Amino acid sequence: MVRICLAMLFLWSGWNAFSQQDPVLMRIGGKEILRSEFEYSYRKNKATLAPGQATPEKYVESFVNFKLKVAAAEAAGLDTLPVFREKVEAYRNRLIKSYLVDEAATEDAARQIYDKMRTSRLAGQVRVSHIFKYLPQNISGHMLRSEVARMDSIYETLRKNPADEVFDTCVNRFSDEKQTFWVDRLQMPVEFEDIVFGLPVGEVSQPFFTPQGIHIVKVLERKEMPPFEYVKDEITTSRMRRHGIAPEVGAQVEKLKKEYRYTPDKKGMDELLASGHTRRTLFTLADIAYTGNDFARFAAAYPAGVRRQLDAFITKTVLDYENTRLEQKHPDLRCLVRDYREQLLWNEITGKELGGQVVTDDAGLKAYFEKHRSRYQWKERRYKGIVLHGVSKRIVRRARKFLKSLPEEEWKDAIRLTFNAGAQPQILAEQGTFAPGDNAYVDDLVFKGGDAVPMASFPFTVVLGKKVKGPEDYREIKDKLAADYRSYLDNRWIARLRASAKVEINQEVLKTVNNH
Repeated sequence: MVRICLAMLFLWSGWNAFSQQDPVLMRIGGKEILRSEFEYSYRKNKATLAPGQATPEKYVESFVNFKLKVAAAEAAGLDTLPVFREKVEAYRNRLIKSYLVDEAATEDAARQIYDKMRTSRLAGQVRVSHIFKYLPQNISGHMLRSEVARMDSIYETLRKNPADEVFDTCVNRFSDEKQTFWVDRLQMPVEFEDIVFGLPVGEVSQPFFTPQGIHIVKVLERKEMPPFEYVKDEITTSRMRRHGIAPEVGAQVEKLKKEYRYTPDKKGMDELLASGHTRRTLFTLADIAYTGNDFARFAAAYPAGVRRQLDAFITKTVLDYENTRLEQKHPDLRCLVRDYREQLLWNEITGKELGGQVVTDDAGLKAYFEKHRSRYQWKERRYKGIVLHGVSKRIVRRARKFLKSLPEEEWKDAIRLTFNAGAQPQILAEQGTFAPGDNAYVDDLVFKGGDAVPMASFPFTVVLGKKVKGPEDYREIKDKLAADYRSYLDNRWIARLRASAKVEINQEVLKTVNNH
């Protein structure tokens, strides 16, 4: 009993110390948010905040609104959809690669390869042209011999006639690939690279095979090798693709084995290697036993020799276990994945709640405009109408009188069909809503603030329209109105979310943000 009490005391003391280091800042709908999570979000977004909003006390409101929307998305089950889970998993998989390898060893190995390549004939890039014949895997012996004989014949022709135009003609007539291309080391099959990097510029190779087919190659140009920083990732990726588990991954696995107390079971290992199967324990990792049955399930999907299968099984088991603990060991990874997940949920629920509604709700936009029309009044009146430039005074007067009897939206078509239907247009029209300074003719004839010079071809000008204080129809400012309407709907949505979820904020803890 004493031991149990002491254990509980130590457990409570440890939790109390942790809670003091990272106390609960708020509860949203019963879910606790620690100070560290709020601080991470605040620091990440501080640079984008307006000057008056860049304090923790101001930021807390937008943070709560964001969390309420994420909670609404979870309540709607958006986080359970397969496509959502796949996106989050794919994002996490991209991040964890750097945590599952020894980065220092990875860079060192890439540097060694780079230095070796740079000092050899394999450095840089080569631009090549080739006469290429694709050979399918199931090609018959007769067809293979026929293709080899044809390529040998082409090579003899090129050897006797080495002119560039002869090679180009053969490419156009016989090759399945007619374009020139640049070759980097570690990009093409080894057989292809060994040949082309060994050829001087202008020289033609003898026919040779790759897994794709048979080639005769000519090197056209060479480039120097780029700096290490530009090719480091490519070298690392190519090594992994060609050789499987790279040494730097193996080095990380060995460190993890020690960390998680990897212990092989000799009897189980010996029996597996001798007979190819066993039910015994093969090894323990973090006090978890892995048996021959676990190995068998892995081996069924990994065709290889037993020794290689066992090594791969151990490596995968160690890395899989490390994968389950990455968020505990690396808070930065936990924050990145959490932020990506929540942002994805926020985007989805916001699109469902607001996106389609704003775009399609013309009645709502119109009603919002009518209710808030005074917000969209201009500081000074504008002129809404049409400016008519004509070839004669009689024409522009006739046009002006004609348009008075028509709706504004028909004015331009009426001018086009009535006065400009012939080969020589009689009217040039400018229609819109003009502020002072927008149009010299409106300034002159309406605002009396200009002295417009008549147009050479259309020297007579009249105007038709009226002065207005603001837009008369919501469609005239639909883009701005849609943004305001969306903000209005968003505020109503947030009010509903806040009414349905209890939000508690510890003001004393809030005062310690970035100050502890």
